[in-house]
Amino acid sequence: MLFHISEESDIERFEPRPSVYIPGLVVWAIDAARLRNYLVPRECPRVTYFAGPETTSADVERFLGSSPAVVAVESGWLQRLRSCRLYRYHMPPKTFVCFDECAGYFVSRAPVVPERVDAVDDPIAELQARGVELRFLPSLWPLRDAVVASSLQFSLIRMRNAVPRSVPELAVAPEPAQQSSVDLG
Repeated sequence: MLFHISEESDIERFEPRPSVYIPGLVVWAIDAARLRNYLVPRECPRVTYFAGPETTSADVERFLGSSPAVVAVESGWLQRLRSCRLYRYHMPPKTFVCFDECAGYFVSRAPVVPERVDAVDDPIAELQARGVELRFLPSLWPLRDAVVASSLQFSLIRMRNAVPRSVPELAVAPEPAQQSSVDLG
């Protein structure tokens, strides 16, 4: 099964849109294994990682411990994460093709009508139920740099929204946007 997470509750049909990551118009979806990476507000910067086939035992011990996966967000996003409501759209896989196996990204060039939608009222509880360790840090940059240099599988999402490297004490989540987009890109 493929999914799309949104803060919008009433999407009846996903229309392909331009993306900076792939030529042409696409609808994005995420596989079940990496759904955890999107159980936060859309614009929330995050560093997510897990052990892959090439991950060393030293990196597992250093970064994961007993956690199967980690989603790290800036401390300033805690209140926004507590108060957000997300919607998990179940996407029929028929027209999707894998775009990035590590990240679990799939794209469709055709419009997609979701099979159903579920509300996620408590994203933190949803992450915990999936066994994901949620970490809050004043700045994501030191972790980002360490994870990139490691043997872990990772995704760096919305890092353009992270506080600048030099000012971690200013990590504050923005107010929810009045307008949002439905693509993963």
